[in-house]
Formats: sequence, structure tokens, C-alpha cells
Amino acid sequence: MCAPATMSVPFTPLYIDGQWRPSSTGVTFDVRNPTSGKVVGTAAAASAEDCTAAVEAASRAFKTWENSPLSQRRDILIRASDNFAKKREEVAKVAREETAITEDWLPVNFEWPIDQMRDIASATMRLKGETGLSIIPGGQVFTQKRAIGVVIVPWNAPVILTLRAVAVPIVCGNTVVLKTSEYSPKLQAMIVEVLEEAGLPAGVLNCISTSKEDSPARTTDIIAHPKVRKINFTGSDVVGRIIAQEAGKYLKPCVLELGGKAPVVVLNDADIPRAARAITSSALLHSGQICMSTERVIVQKGAASELINTLTELFKRVKAGDPHLDRAAHIGALFSADSPGNAISMLKDAVDQGAKVLVGDLTKEGAIMQPHLVVDVKPGMRLWDRETFAPGK
Repeated sequence: MCAPATMSVPFTPLYIDGQWRPSSTGVTFDVRNPTSGKVVGTAAAASAEDCTAAVEAASRAFKTWENSPLSQRRDILIRASDNFAKKREEVAKVAREETAITEDWLPVNFEWPIDQMRDIASATMRLKGETGLSIIPGGQVFTQKRAIGVVIVPWNAPVILTLRAVAVPIVCGNTVVLKTSEYSPKLQAMIVEVLEEAGLPAGVLNCISTSKEDSPARTTDIIAHPKVRKINFTGSDVVGRIIAQEAGKYLKPCVLELGGKAPVVVLNDADIPRAARAITSSALLHSGQICMSTERVIVQKGAASELINTLTELFKRVKAGDPHLDRAAHIGALFSADSPGNAISMLKDAVDQGAKVLVGDLTKEGAIMQPHLVVDVKPGMRLWDRETFAPGK
């Protein structure tokens, strides 16, 4: 996966049937750092033909992988865990470049995957059938766990979620087509790399990257392919609905993990300083870009004044910027240049309906947006109802 000598930034190719290769059309797209906007890489933009080739490769591989020994699957994941453990600096570099990750969030996308691969490897011991007596006298019933077939995994998340989506189906005997995020193709392709190095047979895992413009069409192509049996997606409810509708056309099951609007409830007898610290951390870690990030605080009147004052002081201390260049910065840029615009639009809508901004100025610098604290937000406002994380429409 090295860049050609004539290129100044890394190139991420497609991975189909055990081969790293460019798009069949030769088309690529740029990958930019969210903080600086600089091009930090290019990636192959898969064509419809490439997507078909990936699914067909996965389908061919399924015929033998489904019957592979459980010990083989286990050992591959253990070796992959060992391989990944040697790549901390490389993972950190790519994560900083593609997703503006900060040091406090990096362990979730490095140390955790190392253990996760071993945990998933141990799950092979649970892939057993059952037997029992039939309701028919003298008869017995046998159940056997079988792989489902080709699974596609479009994703827009860092290493840990990609690994979960890929490794679990594979260890159960399925084959996978991974569709990476257009924002972090190289980071996600590193999971493919370590599994390849660990001896995963050709075709069991295939990796497709697409440009933002082509992504809807390519995803539709893959879902429609008759050899795809299941779809796994994590992301916004907007995209989730589209994927579910496409899958519904062919009665294909989906696993959808979509956005939320996580609340915290603070009662009158709460330890207010401790609650405020927990809220600040859970709201601002990784710039609020976690599916469980706190987005709303519901507080009893008796605790409201002290909690608001404490949160105001804590939020004012947190600065967004580039922590790798500015030591005063605590959190980094949002995931893309579109994300702050979506959040600011929701904030302005809330202010127009009576909400008050206590911290923040409703502005942005590229993908960098300072923390905001707002009171008097009510049901019916977009800021109450909709997730602020992720680019909006």
C-alpha cells in the first residue's frame, strides 16, 4: 500500500480478491485533513465494475471459507492482533492526518482493537450447535450455526467500529465487502492489511473506497447484487433510512446502528461538581463525535442554577484547535468541513426560537468549532431533536 514514486501523498488502492489495485477506471479522489484542509492522501474511486468484482470474489471465497476450521479463523485474528500492535505510530499518523484524532481518543482506536481481535478470536469456541428431543416421540432435533454468506459493511467511523464490522462476520464463516468512509480510507484499509498479513485467504475480505459523489450509487449497486446477503451500517439516521429502503427492495436483512440524542439527567441531590465534570467530558471528548456523546442535560430546578454555572466555567476552559500545533488546544476539528455548518445552523434555529447561548459565538474556522453551551432548549427545536454530530443536510 505504498504510494507510487511520483506521488507526494499516500495512495490507498482497492483490495479485491487478495490484490491491491487501482480503480478499473483509474479515477481517484483526494483525502483532506479536517483541520488544515490539506490533501493528505488519495484513494481509488471504485467503479460499478469494481464493486461487482468485490462481491463476486467474496462469493467465491465463501464456498471454502464457510467450511474452514474454527482454529484457522481464530489463529488468523490472533496473528492480526499481534501485527496491529506493532503499528501504533503508523496508525497514529494516519489517524491524525485523516480524522484529526487527539491523543486522548487514540487509545480507543489502537489499544482497544488489539484486545478486541483476541476477544473475537475466542468467540470461535462458542460457534457450536445444539441437540434436543423432538416433540415427536423417539425423535431428536439438531441445530447447526451456519454462515449467512456475503456481508457488506459501509462505514463512516474509525478503526474500532470497522474492526467490529469486519472481524465478527469473518470469524463466523462469512465473507465481507468493506466500503470505507471517503474521509478515512487508508485508516480503515489498515485493518485489511493486518488481516492479509495474518494469512486471511484471498476474497474473504475485500475493500472498496468511493468518492463522496459516487458513494450513494456504489452502495446501491452492492446492495442490489444478488450474492450480497446482509448489510451492516453505522451512521446517521438519514443514510440509514436510505440503506434500509434499498435493502427492503430485495428483502435483505440490515444491522443499523444510527445516530442518537443522548441525554443526562441531573437530580436535586446530585454531586453537582462531579456531574458537571462528567457532562463536560462526555460532551466534548473527541469533539463530541461519539455515538454516546452527551447532547442534552435535563436537570431538576433545584440543581439547575449551580449546574449551569459550573458547566459554564468548565466549557469556557476548553479550547478547540489543532492540539498537535497548539498546546492550549484540548479538542480538535470536527470530522469534515460540513459538520460545523450543520451544528451552527441548529444553534441559530434554537436561538431564533428562544434558546440562549451561554458559551460559544456561533462561528467556525474551517472544521474547527469552539464548544457551545445553550439553555432553554425545548422539544420541537432541531437542537433538541436532532443529533449535532456528523454532517447534516
